[in-house]
Amino acid sequence: MEIREWLTTDETAETYLSRVSTTRLPLLLPPLHRLPLRPGNVVEIVGPSPSGKTHILLQVAINCILPKEWKGVSYGGLEQSVMFIDLDCRFDILRLLQLLKLRIYSVCQLCAEVSNDLGDAGNWTCDEELIHKCLERFLYVRCYDSLEFLATLKTLSYQLQTRKEFASKVYFMMIDSIGAYYWVDRASTSMPLGSNNRKIFSLQSVTEAVVREIKKFLRVQPMLVLATKATVFADKSVPNDIKRPFRKWSSEDAAGQHTMESSPENALHREYMPLAWQSFVTHRISVRPSSQEYRASNCTTDEQVYLGQWLLPSLGFKDKFVIRDVGIIAVP
Repeated sequence: MEIREWLTTDETAETYLSRVSTTRLPLLLPPLHRLPLRPGNVVEIVGPSPSGKTHILLQVAINCILPKEWKGVSYGGLEQSVMFIDLDCRFDILRLLQLLKLRIYSVCQLCAEVSNDLGDAGNWTCDEELIHKCLERFLYVRCYDSLEFLATLKTLSYQLQTRKEFASKVYFMMIDSIGAYYWVDRASTSMPLGSNNRKIFSLQSVTEAVVREIKKFLRVQPMLVLATKATVFADKSVPNDIKRPFRKWSSEDAAGQHTMESSPENALHREYMPLAWQSFVTHRISVRPSSQEYRASNCTTDEQVYLGQWLLPSLGFKDKFVIRDVGIIAVP
């Protein structure tokens, strides 16, 4: 009986092919819209704090969980699920709810269903059924250390199986602050965990295990991975758009020593994650606030303008954008 149950199929060939299909995703919001990202890609969003990294994830998540159409109103969403793994434990669900309601309000405003005055948003009653449907597609996990993160990755497949209605519709895996435990793991004593047959607990071994588990999961459930990472050792004395000679510098991680030629981009992004993670990343974009001089000469409002520049692959130009509650807007 147990063998028959094990042999019983739980999905058709058509369902399997649609689940593992690596068709191109719809264009993402700025500043992620420049490249044709596909399921299986690992995109690292790197920048100082604050530079809007988590807000970018939230806006992409909202665009994903919103329906394509609801009660005759076109919201233009993907109507798919998002898996959000919070590693720095600063995620605010009320902020997500606020952004979601404002996005819905802005769409309804364009459809002339509410007043044209955005100031009335506080008095506007949102469709609670729509909010509930959207939040059902937002799968949230909070981890407090590397071991919890590893345990989460090892049990992701099982967790999705318990929610089969969303398992085949997860488009994004979002990891907020992939380097959150870097210093703790680096400072941890490299000692065997209870047995001589087990690997030592170290930054390198933990990172390799994380990459290995994500790869296993992506083979079963292809999706686009978006991970944020805070910069360290940034040279703030160097202006954003001024080039000058830089000396060579060396950094050492658990994988060994690496020497590289510095540049304006490297001054803003100096890699500190182990080589296992570096080689796993397929795309990398740097985001940072622009200088006060840039805002004064190129923006007609007092809004903070952010710069986004693709480092991997290098595109050689910067995108300008502003972050608002109703979305991320590209500016000339």
